[in-house]
Amino acid sequence: MNSFTDLFATYNWDETNASIYAKTAADVENALSKSKRTLEDFKALVSPAAAPYLEHMATISQQLTQKRFGKVLQMYVPLYLSNECSNICTYCGFSYDNKVRRKTLSPMEIMQEVAAIKEMGYEHVLLVTGEDNVNVHIDYFKKVLKMIQPHFAHVSMEIQPMDQEDYEQLIPFGLNTILVYQETYHQEDYKKHHPKGKKSNFKYRLETPDRLGKAKIHKMGLGVLIGLEDWRTDCFFTALHLNYLEKKYWQSKYSLSFPRLRPYSGGLEPKVEMNNRELVQLICAYRLFNEEVELSISTRESPEFRNNIIKLGITSISAGSKTNPGGYTVAPESLEQFEISDERSPAEIASMIAAQGYEAVWKDWDNCLA
Repeated sequence: MNSFTDLFATYNWDETNASIYAKTAADVENALSKSKRTLEDFKALVSPAAAPYLEHMATISQQLTQKRFGKVLQMYVPLYLSNECSNICTYCGFSYDNKVRRKTLSPMEIMQEVAAIKEMGYEHVLLVTGEDNVNVHIDYFKKVLKMIQPHFAHVSMEIQPMDQEDYEQLIPFGLNTILVYQETYHQEDYKKHHPKGKKSNFKYRLETPDRLGKAKIHKMGLGVLIGLEDWRTDCFFTALHLNYLEKKYWQSKYSLSFPRLRPYSGGLEPKVEMNNRELVQLICAYRLFNEEVELSISTRESPEFRNNIIKLGITSISAGSKTNPGGYTVAPESLEQFEISDERSPAEIASMIAAQGYEAVWKDWDNCLA
């Protein structure tokens, strides 16, 4: 196979959806009895039939997570560099057709943000931009990475998908991880939510992790925006994608996120609601399917939910997040990408983690666990 597109083409959305909803209690019990689980087992674990087994799933998930990662959670924080974007996306505050103030941080403003983030204790930063090749392009990223890399142990980026050669140029500047979310694997609905801009190219986005693997990126993050389509089916395709990538690009590490659609000014209402129990089910299903993958939870979720999810499979957590460029220091009035739910400070989150017998780790896994 040249790329994931070849494997993806062998699957049909409706047939996959039907097979998930056809899973029975016997299928779930069979999956739970195994030490190594297949993609068919993952279908069972995210199916409605698995709901009565949530406590059992959570127990196994906790055990597997502690075995691989110990009782620690990595702390990270996003730094939004720009909200300029050339795409129209129905669910995002940065969408091109959302007529609000745009801002791209200057070098001086970036360093002010860095100082504020460092004061909170962070060593792991996630750089985020809108998808705009005019104002936030390869040369801008090089300059930013050169400025920021000396101040952090781990630098991640969530930016527009690029060509393999672009990633290869950024890695020597300190880029460690790229997050690229497919948003939804439902190809027809993808077109509805991305009618304009480079992001409307479903295939190019779908093949981004392949380009990252070929560029030999240290780690890549996957996920979908939960609420755009049936979450069980979308997350099966995420698991399929992860499974493919781990086999083909085994030198890279992987992380998963599961952001639920959050409101912004004039934002999209979820097509499919996922309740808290279902999100716990999904987190546990991913952990039972893959013991090695990192699982991340952001400030999109409520304080109560994040308090209760600490022991069930999560390995990294954000705190004190701002989702607008300059949000920590210089321009709090600029547009947010989405509303956060957990507004507690990093220190408060670290205290909450400690109260549960876990440790908040401020550096990258590789450095702290070497």
